[in-house]
Amino acid sequence: MLSNDLHLDAKSIAKLSSKGLCLESLRKQIREDLDFTFELWLSQGLHIVKQQGSFFFNTKFIPLEDATFCIVDIETNGSKVDKHQIIEIGAIKVKNGIITDRFESLVRCSEINKHITMITGITVEDTLNAPKLKDVLYEFKTFLGDAVFVAHDVKFDYKFISASLQKIGLETLLNRSVCSLALAERTLESYRYALFYLNDFFHLNPHATHHRAMSDVMTTYELFKLSLKNIDKNVKTVEDLIKFSKEAKRLKRPKFDPLIVKEDTEDDTQIKES
Repeated sequence: MLSNDLHLDAKSIAKLSSKGLCLESLRKQIREDLDFTFELWLSQGLHIVKQQGSFFFNTKFIPLEDATFCIVDIETNGSKVDKHQIIEIGAIKVKNGIITDRFESLVRCSEINKHITMITGITVEDTLNAPKLKDVLYEFKTFLGDAVFVAHDVKFDYKFISASLQKIGLETLLNRSVCSLALAERTLESYRYALFYLNDFFHLNPHATHHRAMSDVMTTYELFKLSLKNIDKNVKTVEDLIKFSKEAKRLKRPKFDPLIVKEDTEDDTQIKES
């Protein structure tokens, strides 16, 4: 996701998040002025710092309790960014487990098919007085800043927003990101890891309205906090967390769905009692 936009190879990106990248390696791959490039990357949400002669993502040195995470969810009128658009976006900023800011908006849209409306409950009429996509994305980009981008199945939300930014003439996202689904797989034992299932199983958000942006953001927020409570004790920094979410061993899933087993047990009990 980052390699094409950074114009760096995968090995160099890995070094930026771990032992550092030397100036010579950067100059071989980046033809533009480095100071200008770093400023451009910062405007795209990526902060590069220099420590003891090498370059790093600043998240290499940010403890989890000091990091700002931006938990994001979007609803769209289709899955292909070249044909479809964002119709709702929700986000909160979180620091040390506390919500510090929030962003939420519908997006004006001229076409939402019945299937999408059935899933989200959002109609074209709901969006008529909403701001245009360009205005919403400008505001969201400012809100996001260089925070760590968090979403459930993060690739979809991240790539769709990033490509949408390109469509309106802005640079793509370069923020460091964490997938709450991948993190949950490594910290919480569950039969399934879809957000609605995790919500039911762990009782995350009693007021959830699935497939509405801010509601899913709040569910993901509770999931993220729960995952962090179960994180490996050696995970100290943002880059530790990113690495853990990608490389740590996934927990073994139960053979049977405990929610169905629970429902069957409750039904049997009711039959016996009657």
